[in-house]
Order: sequence, then C-alpha cells, then structure tokens
Amino acid sequence: MNATRDTHRPVREATRTDRLLAALGGLVAAYVSLAVADLVASRVRPEASPVVAVGGAFVDRTPAGLKDWAIRTFGENDKAVLQLGILLVLALLAVGIGLLALRRRALGSAAVGAFGVLGAIAAVTRPDSDSALDAVPSLVGAALGALLLYVLVGRLLATRPGTGSEAETGTGAATAAARADRRSFLVVAASTGLAATGAAALGRAVGSPAEENAAASRAAVRLPRPASPAPPVPAGARLAVPGISPFVTPNRDFYRVDTALVVPKVDANRWRLRLHGTGVREELTLTLRDLMARRTVERDITLACVSNEVGGPYVGNARWLGVPLADLLREAGVRPPSEGGPADQLVARSVDGMTIGTPVEDVMDGRDSLLAFGMNGEPLPFEHGFPVRMVVPGLFGYVSACKWIESIELTTFDAYDAYWVPRGWAAEAPVKTQSRIDTPRPFGRPAAGTVMVAGVAWAQHRGIRRVEVRIDDGPWREARLAAEDTRDTWRQWTYPWEATPGRHTLTVRATDGTGATQPERRTATMPDGAQGWHSVVVTVEGGE
Repeated sequence: MNATRDTHRPVREATRTDRLLAALGGLVAAYVSLAVADLVASRVRPEASPVVAVGGAFVDRTPAGLKDWAIRTFGENDKAVLQLGILLVLALLAVGIGLLALRRRALGSAAVGAFGVLGAIAAVTRPDSDSALDAVPSLVGAALGALLLYVLVGRLLATRPGTGSEAETGTGAATAAARADRRSFLVVAASTGLAATGAAALGRAVGSPAEENAAASRAAVRLPRPASPAPPVPAGARLAVPGISPFVTPNRDFYRVDTALVVPKVDANRWRLRLHGTGVREELTLTLRDLMARRTVERDITLACVSNEVGGPYVGNARWLGVPLADLLREAGVRPPSEGGPADQLVARSVDGMTIGTPVEDVMDGRDSLLAFGMNGEPLPFEHGFPVRMVVPGLFGYVSACKWIESIELTTFDAYDAYWVPRGWAAEAPVKTQSRIDTPRPFGRPAAGTVMVAGVAWAQHRGIRRVEVRIDDGPWREARLAAEDTRDTWRQWTYPWEATPGRHTLTVRATDGTGATQPERRTATMPDGAQGWHSVVVTVEGGE
C-alpha cells in the first residue's frame, strides 16, 4: 500500500512543485477551516466566527492612536480593512504551515488545530460571549482544516519517487504516478474548496436563527406617536444649495464609527434594559414595550464623533424618538451631584461589551437626553443601535451615544473607567465648535464668477451664532446663516464669492452661542476632539 511505500522507501528532496503544492494545500486547508467555521457560526452566533473574534480581540488591544489613524485613513471601511489584514496574515501563516506539513505532516496539521484553539479562546473570552458554544465554530473548522491538510500532504508524499536503483529502473513509471497523484491532490483541493465555498454561501444566504428573529422583531415594531413632537423645522433652515449637506441626514448616509466587526442583531422581544448602581433607590428592568408605553418625545439632534478631524464627515443630524433618560433616572431615585446624588457617572453597556461613561449631571440638566428607539421616522436601523440607544446632545458619541444598550449603571468617575478612557481618551468630552466647507470641494475647479461657498457648522447645546469665510489672506466676511432649528442641531450657511481666476484658499470659522469663536490652531482628535479652522484649496478657471 502507499502508506507502506511512503514510510519505508527512500525519498528525494522535495521539488519546487512539491513546495508550491504544499503551500497551496496550506491555503486550501485554511480557507476550508474558515469557511466551515463561518457556516457553524451562522448557526451558533455570527460573532463567534474566528475572524470576528480574533479581530475584536485585536481591536481591544490596539493603541488608541493606531485606531484613530485607521479611522482617518480608511473611514467607515476600517473594519473591512482590519478583517482583510487578518485574512492576509492567516494566508501567510497557512503557506508556512503547508510547507511545514511537507516535512512533518502531523506537525503541520497540529498547527492548524492550534490556531483553532486560539480562535476558540478569543471567541469565549469576548465581552459579549455568554456560552461555551462560541468555541465550537473555531474548533470544528480547525478540525476539518487539519484533516484536509493531512490528506492533501499525504497525496503529495505519495508522488515522491525513490532513489538509487529503484529510481533508475522505474523512472518513467514513477513520473507517471507522480503526475497522477498530483492530479489527485488538485482534485481533492478544488472539490473541498468549492464545497466549503458553497456551504459558506448557503450559511450567509440562510442567515442565523438569531438574526432572523431580530429582523422579524424590528419589522414588527410600530413606533408610538410622540407625546412631545419635535417642533416644525423653520422654513429657512434647509438651504437649496448643490453640494451642501442636507439638514436631515438620511439613515443610510449617517456615519457609523464603532468597534463592532459584526453589527449586533438584537431580538427586541428578548431585549431587556437594566438600570442599577450607586444612588439607585429601586432597580429597574425594562422591555422595549415598557419604554414605548412611557411618555415619548421627538427631537432633532446632531451627533458628532470624537474621531472626526477638522472638516471630517463623522457628523450627522437626525430626528430621534425615545423617552427622556432623566425621567427614568429620577423614577429610580437617582439625583444628580448638584442635588447631592452620590453618582457622577452613568456607565452604559452595550450587548457587545462596549462601555460608555456619561456625566450624570449632563444627562439630568434639562437637555433632551434620550433612550431612543426611532430614527428619522423608523425603528433604529441595526447599524445605529436597534432596539435602543442613548442620545445626549452636546457630548461626543464616545461619552454618550451607546448603541445596542442593555445596561445603565450609576457609579463615579473615580471608581470606573469606561472603554475609551484607559486607551488615552478623556473621560468627559463636550462637543467642540466646528464648521465645514461642503462646497466647493477640495481641489475643485469652479468657473470664475459668483461661486456659492456653503457648508455646515455645529456646537450642540450651545448653538451657532455666526459663521465667517475668508478668501486667501483677506478679511473675514460674515456668511448667511440658515434659520436655527434648535441649538442642538447644526446650521447650514452660505457665502457668495466673486471668484477670480487662479489658485485660492477658502477658510471658515464659527462662533457659538456663548460668543466663543473657533481657535485657529488645529489639534488632533485625541484626547477630546479636534479643533481648528477648516480650509479648502480650489483653482478658479476662466478669464484671459
């Protein structure tokens, strides 16, 4: 039998073809392992996929500066880039493991199994894991990958002819056998790869039962009519200028910056919110139905991400529907520090383990802090926190806008650091006054004549009093502000510029409702948000 022949006959050194096929075998084994793991994860929990689990662990351990760089460089594609990077690293390791298996067949297969164990550990140690079943996808995938690599390399070993008199008398037959066995290797590799691809595609098409239940629960939500509707948007608040950001950001265009590699799909029928902690007289546990049965309010509120650079895209305005968070806290007996309450921090916890710390005083000072379940007239999209998220005007999202919230704990800033604080971000972060030129775009080439310079400015909970534009090193000229909706929303602005041919720098600055004007010097986003004047360079065409 082949096994006896492989064990006892002398073999030559591996050829280049052997090494190439062994590397290919490692890649195929890794691919099948991941595809099978994804298929199993679709039935267990999508977040238990090894790439997602390892990626999440990587995100948690990545220095804050590197995360900020990734957001600046790749924008909302940062998660896709991370997962692609993980796959590339795994591919390189798989090539090495395939070559190892060519020399030590069992050791190569064991290496595949070891990576499966690492994936399983990563899955069960994630903050959102609550079951040992999260280890199953990685273990099952690795087991099949290890077995496949063992079989594939076995095919290759069978193609290696003997040496000496055996090789001299049977070279032609050995060569023919080698070709046949290599064809067999390729057939096994291709067929298992295709089968794994089909299985993974089927798993993604069918979806997980948990995701199906979550989608059905969202489809069944009927938003209540607000007891306190949002005031009508003033007629002059929406400017019809080509290229300017719309006053209300459509849900599909609203920015998303978070650490979730897989968007949590929460079943609203099983969702619960727990309110507990220091200073809570009576703990509360609420369902979505409980929240929607309470007094609901509707408000237009602009949200901004602390990772937004000067002139960046991570800001948006939406109409939110929810319940006042301050009412819920007072019902539970919570008092703000200004009234003698012992807790100065509210720690919101997401279903994926994210923690966000918010000053209790800010939540309870009369602003429209919400537990929101509606966004622009529909239930929250999954990407934006369905079934419930926090919205607190005037604070950056990382200290206020917890998505997929499941717990609110009252504590102190001295007693607990939320997720971002140990990573170098400030514990408290009010939104900074910012303004942005939306049109003309950077490096645009408008024609000479009247060019409408336009954009948005925001300083939530303070409002915008004035916006000014400067052309090159000329004087500041006041722009026309759109009507103010509320001080918690951004304001559009326009400035008609008589553009002359040549290269020009356009700069904008804003003054908030307190009379404070944006400082000129640009600062980085860390530790509590960027500031500085936004400018664009354009080349005006036309003239002699």
